Amino acid sequence: MGELNEKCGVFGAFTASRYAQRLTYYGLWALQHRGQEGSGIVSSNGTRLLRHAGPGLVAHVYAPEDLDRLKGHMAIGHNRYSTSGAGGGAHVQPILHEEGGFALAHNGNLPSTTALEQFLTKQHIAHGGLNDSGMMVAAIAYYIRHGKSLAESIEAAWPLFTGAFSCVAMDATTVVGFRDECGIRPLSLGRLEDGFAIASETCAFDTVGAAFLRDIKPGELVTISAMGVKSRQVVKSRTALDVFEYVYFARPDSMVMGRKVNEVRRQLGKNLAKEFPLKADVVIPVPDSAIPAALGYAEATGIRFDHGFIKNRYIHRTFIRPTQVMRERDVKTKLNPVPEVVMGKDVVVVDDSIVRGTTTMQLVDMLYGAGARKVHVLVSSPPVKFPDFYGINTPNPDDLIASRLSVEEIRQHIGAESLGYLSYEGMVRATGWPKSKLSTSCFDGVYPISIGERAQSVAVSK
Repeated sequence: MGELNEKCGVFGAFTASRYAQRLTYYGLWALQHRGQEGSGIVSSNGTRLLRHAGPGLVAHVYAPEDLDRLKGHMAIGHNRYSTSGAGGGAHVQPILHEEGGFALAHNGNLPSTTALEQFLTKQHIAHGGLNDSGMMVAAIAYYIRHGKSLAESIEAAWPLFTGAFSCVAMDATTVVGFRDECGIRPLSLGRLEDGFAIASETCAFDTVGAAFLRDIKPGELVTISAMGVKSRQVVKSRTALDVFEYVYFARPDSMVMGRKVNEVRRQLGKNLAKEFPLKADVVIPVPDSAIPAALGYAEATGIRFDHGFIKNRYIHRTFIRPTQVMRERDVKTKLNPVPEVVMGKDVVVVDDSIVRGTTTMQLVDMLYGAGARKVHVLVSSPPVKFPDFYGINTPNPDDLIASRLSVEEIRQHIGAESLGYLSYEGMVRATGWPKSKLSTSCFDGVYPISIGERAQSVAVSK
């Protein structure tokens, strides 16, 4: 299952017009950072479902004639991010189940599919070659075949979904949004002039002109139809949002669980300044996700902030590239140092995380190559010591440099003058939420939703 794990962006729209697919298209543009290897849209005109999907960025997948063909008053969309292998066009969503007359788009990952496999086997439903999302669809379809509505079928299959899921689904008349009991991944509800929208992040609402209404609660199922919006709390909520949404993944202009991501990241930088008040000539960020933290650090220390790297914005995010060779190639193409900013200077470079360490080592080398006198590396999160099983590309503990090396050993490996990580307490404090409301599994190895048979690999890494 390692090659099928994914973390993605989802969007859904229900409107009075026949242009829901265009709203979904623009919503997926806003969510491009959450998945860059494939994109898809399924729409409905009230009687039948139509699908278009393919590998690549949103701009490459949809031609004007594709969107014209998808004309309808409701639609859901998906941007795919694969964690390893299975890239390109493999497993692009939404998944359209023709016989069941519905489609589903899944953000997250089910670390254990044992319950699903046993259920499908018992019902004599073939599932070889299906990933976690495909098995979810097969289970929902079983209940639809037995006379239940889409929402009823999702609720009936819910106990089989062991892991993280923030999903949108639809049939010919209804759009549905639902989240796992912990709300590991974000999902929100917005109001359009003539309908409603569901999105992984609120930044998508700004793009399509929707007003943010509220987060869909962990364990909640929301249905949107001609009858309006209805809600059902399927399982009891026990909130544990993945803190990595604040640290790295979410767009800074999004609101995640009532907190502006940009402000949380600034506070991460300010807390970093309290813990590591260095003397230097300039503070530079690793663009783009570390910019707010670097600004917060510069503001708190009084050290001048500047942009020491120029980013080629046509290169994908390196952390979510599926192979090491591709990541290493992308770093050199993606970022160029600015010599006049760093030459002869003591530089503090702020990054949001160090996962494998390869990128950081290359960046430090670039800065010294551009004439920096000293390069201090500060990280606005603690060491990533444990694998993630809820959708981030860290499936193997051996890939995590902090699980193998001490901070001093990492400093030597990347070649920095000094290296400092924000403390666990400093990170949690910056979110404004207590630890009990967050999933911090990458940092402490505590998984709020069972990871089943994967627990053995964590025990070994501990």
